[in-house]
Amino acid sequence: MEQSLWGHLSLLLRANTKESVEYILESLWRTRKCGLDSSERRVIQDILQLQNDTDLDPLLVCLRMLIRRCVYENTSKDEITKLFPNEVLPELQKLLTILLHKFQPLWQQDVLKDKNVVPRLKAMTWNMANADEDSTDPAAVINLKLQNDSQLHSGELDVKFRLATDTLEMMLKSMHSIRDQFSTSEEVPNGH
Repeated sequence: MEQSLWGHLSLLLRANTKESVEYILESLWRTRKCGLDSSERRVIQDILQLQNDTDLDPLLVCLRMLIRRCVYENTSKDEITKLFPNEVLPELQKLLTILLHKFQPLWQQDVLKDKNVVPRLKAMTWNMANADEDSTDPAAVINLKLQNDSQLHSGELDVKFRLATDTLEMMLKSMHSIRDQFSTSEEVPNGH
């Protein structure tokens, strides 16, 4: 009977130490965009005492799947254990759960640094501040509703601020400059 993909996780039991398994996980995370080079593959192959390279790929696929689920789906420690099918040995489940949970916050911070997602404006409202009072310096209160589309911290954010006349004029000049930049960039033909 053919071994399922998850059965390849048992190869991690060949590592002599917990630190060796940590090294493998950290290497996979560090190379998530470019993949392991041949020297890194040999190091992992040596750690796992594998005779040939062909057993390595299914194991790496399993580990990358687990890492992605833990990082991008914000999986809790209790949920990590539910990711493993019954065929994965309990001691291996425990070790991987501990390590994935340990690295999860660091890796999520890396993802945020990679993305650097800026929230987008969803809605804007305004009203005059202190409309009932006699004020020599009128101001507007601006309410912005921002949408954060980051996978890790999605949701809406409300921002409220006050603008006096002089600040409003400065802001409008900046907005006109932005509009002019958009106009200029639309006039440039594609490819230039």
